Amino acid sequence: MISKELLDILCCPETKADLVLDGNTLVSVDKNTRRRYRIQDDIPIMLIEESEQLSLDEWNSIMKKHGKDI
Repeated sequence: MISKELLDILCCPETKADLVLDGNTLVSVDKNTRRRYRIQDDIPIMLIEESEQLSLDEWNSIMKKHGKDI
């Protein structure tokens, strides 16, 4: 599990936007890129080429779930 301290210092490598922990992934709060990074064996995989770009609807749903009405 990602600690609050680590989550506070991690950011999206593409946009430097904050991230939210959503299950076993980290999701960028940047609406334009909507990147999701997986966490494997408690290690965030923060490579842009291994990230997933979410649909706008899916990203909006995750942001609402985490109180990030952006």
